[in-house]
Amino acid sequence: MPDPNRVMADAEALLQRVSPEGRRLAQRARQRRRRALMKALGRAIAASVVIILAAIAVGFVFPIGQMGFLAALIALAIAWVAIFAMSHEPEETAQSLAVSDITLLPQKTEAWLQRQRPALPAPAQRLADGIGLKLEALAPQLINLDPREPAAAEVRKLLATELPELIDGYTRVPVGLRTDDRHGVAPDKQLIEALGVVDSELARMSADLATGDLQKLATQGRYLELKYKDDQSL
Repeated sequence: MPDPNRVMADAEALLQRVSPEGRRLAQRARQRRRRALMKALGRAIAASVVIILAAIAVGFVFPIGQMGFLAALIALAIAWVAIFAMSHEPEETAQSLAVSDITLLPQKTEAWLQRQRPALPAPAQRLADGIGLKLEALAPQLINLDPREPAAAEVRKLLATELPELIDGYTRVPVGLRTDDRHGVAPDKQLIEALGVVDSELARMSADLATGDLQKLATQGRYLELKYKDDQSL
């Protein structure tokens, strides 16, 4: 007989995948991939034109023959493979987030968080989707933010340090212990509560940036004071 708890968890996960937030984030990911593909296609076509024109120019000087024609085809193939290979965005890691430009950090953090999503319990997945949408709204607000401002350091600390540490700490807990509350609060519940804090912090940061109150943003932060002790805690 199927485990009722497992069935409910699977159903909740399915509902989450078709939630408005989940659909919007998935659509944004598809749009990013489509833009990258079109940009690579444009570069490949431009490279092809250059190679063909170069082959024609050489042909005016001396006949290139079959070997020259074959060399041009090989150059075209190499150019296309290289351009499309370079267009593939590398997966973000906690280390790459730490060194990202502040203006790109929300987008990179959103992409990283979506890859961690399958490892999270369903309620945490909903929070992760909400955080993703807040990151989307935060991105344009950081374009004119001086990275030397204390406010920028506050944003970087939350997105590139505290959030990755939170998720990484949770995923290190064995699956069988994530709902175990014998030693206090279960890791699943800890994660959900902590992601709720992150969600609230992002809303506060966005509001402070919208009003231009950088000093408030820099001094009013509430940090995630999470301690990773053993396998039964985050």
